[in-house]
Amino acid sequence: MITYLKKSFLILFSLLCIAVVFALIKGAVNIPLADLLFRDNRPILNLRLLRVIAALLVGSGLAVSGIALQAILRNPLAEPYLLGTSSGAGLAAIIAVIMGVSRIYMPLAAFLGAALSIIIVYSLSRERGVIADKSLILSGVIVSVAFSAIIVFLVSLFGNEAMHEMNWWLWGSLQVYDHKLLILVAVPVLLGIGIIYFFAQDLNAISMGEEEAVHLGIDTQNIKRILIFITALITASLICICGIIGFVGLIVPHMMRLLVGPNHRILIPTTCLAACVFMVVCDLIARTLFTPLEIPIGVITAIIGAPVFIILLKKGRRI
Repeated sequence: MITYLKKSFLILFSLLCIAVVFALIKGAVNIPLADLLFRDNRPILNLRLLRVIAALLVGSGLAVSGIALQAILRNPLAEPYLLGTSSGAGLAAIIAVIMGVSRIYMPLAAFLGAALSIIIVYSLSRERGVIADKSLILSGVIVSVAFSAIIVFLVSLFGNEAMHEMNWWLWGSLQVYDHKLLILVAVPVLLGIGIIYFFAQDLNAISMGEEEAVHLGIDTQNIKRILIFITALITASLICICGIIGFVGLIVPHMMRLLVGPNHRILIPTTCLAACVFMVVCDLIARTLFTPLEIPIGVITAIIGAPVFIILLKKGRRI
């Protein structure tokens, strides 16, 4: 088993290194690997390096958030945008565009919108101080539908002005030009992943059943509150730099659970690596498939993710 895990880590890390190299040399302008570090190519290299770092953050953050939510809610369809963060961020971004807010403040607007949706969902799902799993899921769906309807209404009224910005936020992009923003987002994302891994053993117990976890002395309600807050913070932070990118936090955890098993001490790090590979490859496809046009990365993840998820469901009913 240990040998198998070492091989899995080695294979995933090797695939990530290969994907990163291709992401740096391929694009609208291809750069020979031998010329990558030449001074003339540094501006392009810096931009692509920022995209790679963003892909690593987005992949690992969304995938680990998906793992945590699937475990604490014991729902295989739980994913990072379950709490309405995507529609909340999208609505805030559209409102900011309509109000003429500078693009500098767009990430802040998206973060505040995502945070507002989380507060509403959390408030609706509490029953006598206890977070009810079904209520949390239903509240997330209701808030998402309501905010999405408002988005469509606003775009109908201000279509020409808001359509392009809406596409960016609702389908995602890794066009990150501000390294300071990237560093600012990296802090809560990496800390959040570390905290989730700290609770790996508790997640193992909760995923087997809440009653069993309570008998083992685990404060399930407190852990739920902590992990819901952490996953929401990670998701809201990532939306600031990439918009909404679906399927990452859903299919990658499922795929890795089939490959390495349900032990979260193993599942979390391997899923991190796999999600990083997935995001770097998807971004590369988005940039190079119809050069010089760039496809929103959320379109690529959906095209790949939907059929893969159907296959996983058919082959792995035991997920």
